[in-house]
Amino acid sequence: MAGAVTAAFRAEWGQVVATLIRLTGDWDLAEECAQDAFTAALERWPRDGVPSRPGAWLTTVARNRALDRVRRDAAGARKLARIAPPEDPAEPGEAGEAGEPGGFGDDRLRLMFTCCHPALPLEARVALTLRTLAGLTTGEIARAFLVGQEAMSKRLTRAKRKIRDAGIPYRVPPPDLLPERLTAVLGVLYLLFNAGYTAGGGDGLQRRALCGEAIRLARLLTALLPAEREARGLLALMLLHDARSAARTDTAGVLVPLEHQDRSRWDAAEIAEGVALLEDALAPAPDRPPAGPYQVQAAIAACHATAPDAAATDWPQIAVLYERLERLVPSPVVALNRAVAVGMARGPAAGLALVDELDRAGTLAGYHLLPATRADLLRRLGRRAEAAAAYRSALESAANDAERRYLARRLGELA
Repeated sequence: MAGAVTAAFRAEWGQVVATLIRLTGDWDLAEECAQDAFTAALERWPRDGVPSRPGAWLTTVARNRALDRVRRDAAGARKLARIAPPEDPAEPGEAGEAGEPGGFGDDRLRLMFTCCHPALPLEARVALTLRTLAGLTTGEIARAFLVGQEAMSKRLTRAKRKIRDAGIPYRVPPPDLLPERLTAVLGVLYLLFNAGYTAGGGDGLQRRALCGEAIRLARLLTALLPAEREARGLLALMLLHDARSAARTDTAGVLVPLEHQDRSRWDAAEIAEGVALLEDALAPAPDRPPAGPYQVQAAIAACHATAPDAAATDWPQIAVLYERLERLVPSPVVALNRAVAVGMARGPAAGLALVDELDRAGTLAGYHLLPATRADLLRRLGRRAEAAAAYRSALESAANDAERRYLARRLGELA
């Protein structure tokens, strides 16, 4: 039964919180009452059974808790009329509302654009949406940003206060304001997908509900902004990565590297859709701007997804694409990925030289994939003792159990 509640949390948290924010305008109250609803589910579902519509049940319980809280608060009397009227919570906020472009009235989409308001710092926009929409813990978000948990907690608190004090509206912005919000919204979706694709902690490698939510919202965005090539590029990137999900772990839950995955288990339909979206995004057109970072990343993913086997992967092309991506998005993580591609295209010594540069710079200190990458390159060079030391270093900082099991297996193979 706990598993049913966990599944409902992953699938319904964002909708419940987003609906309560729309009804109450109080972000902290919405999160607290949503948490109360899931606690109630843990107590009542084992006795009464899982409701036929878990999301509707959770939304109703959370709304009733909010109503009780507001009744006890004299200053909250004005909110009662917004919370109390009955509505069908099975489809909360799905109907289009007047004044919102394209009729997209989904509460989660409103929440995303509210979080991505230009008045908020970019990283705060992304972090706040991951917290309220996806239900990630502060620690998980902190790891996504490679910052401390206390610093992330303060960032979230400041963002909520800024929304309240500045009176930032809870709506999808009008068409003339949409483009300036797009960069932050795409960043939210990208980190949301990544948080599901490789979970920041726990036993499982993936949180598929988060990936599904990111893809669903990316589809909404591409429908809302059909002319935005980067939105299509991001959706293509998500689909091409998601297509490999079933093959990313073995029966023991250990991570399977890309080169060893059973490609017959990849989702051919998702790959075909992703490739078609990418080709559409990159299609020649008058005044077409250069490909953005999501289109470049999708092109890298397409190189992997369309190769019939690992040996046929076009690593020189991938290395060139990573070089272009690094110019668009100067980032130590992108530089690390480029080092991997260079190591595959030109040999492990060339990749190791780039990894050593990153190591000396210290910009990825504590990031487990840096020593893990170094270990793999050293292993391929036959430097077994150094590779073992690097695998042990990666094990110390890896938070995901599936990745830890993979690193431990590699270390054992060296021993």
